[in-house]
Amino acid sequence: MWIDNNTFKRVEEFKYLGTTLTNQNSIAEAVKSRLRSGNACYHTVQNILSSRLLSKNLKIKIYRTIIMAVVLYGCETWSLTLREERKLRVFENMLRRIFGPRREEVTREWRRFHNEELNDLYSSPNIVRVIKSRRMRWAGHVARMDEKREVYRVLLGKPEGKRPLGRPRSRWVDKYR
Repeated sequence: MWIDNNTFKRVEEFKYLGTTLTNQNSIAEAVKSRLRSGNACYHTVQNILSSRLLSKNLKIKIYRTIIMAVVLYGCETWSLTLREERKLRVFENMLRRIFGPRREEVTREWRRFHNEELNDLYSSPNIVRVIKSRRMRWAGHVARMDEKREVYRVLLGKPEGKRPLGRPRSRWVDKYR
């Protein structure tokens, strides 16, 4: 392809700033890639996070600024399915490893934190809620753009044409799935 006396080669995918960009635009692959990067990031700071020398507040700051920043890179463009939301919530179980076990006061036995206890300790919204709020913030920026731009028209414009009235027609494929 020629543009302004420059040649460009069409490729299926390439890596840019640690992210593999493809022409498929698959959200599931993007989420999976981000989670892999987040796990790799966690394993690099794992010794620091499991140390008893650091306070829980410092561990939370490390988690938010290093690990979550890697996972949430570009999350404003994700439209998540329930499967991806579940994967992100499972990833958030990393907080259990960061906070470690808890000793019961009555039985004096070690156990894992329950979800409510983790939410109280972490005191931040879960990862899915953060993604949805960032997406809404991005939509607000787009809403304030010029009306001439395509993104504005797609986000706030009214669809053209008419939808058919009544129940959709049944197809042979729908009956025998």
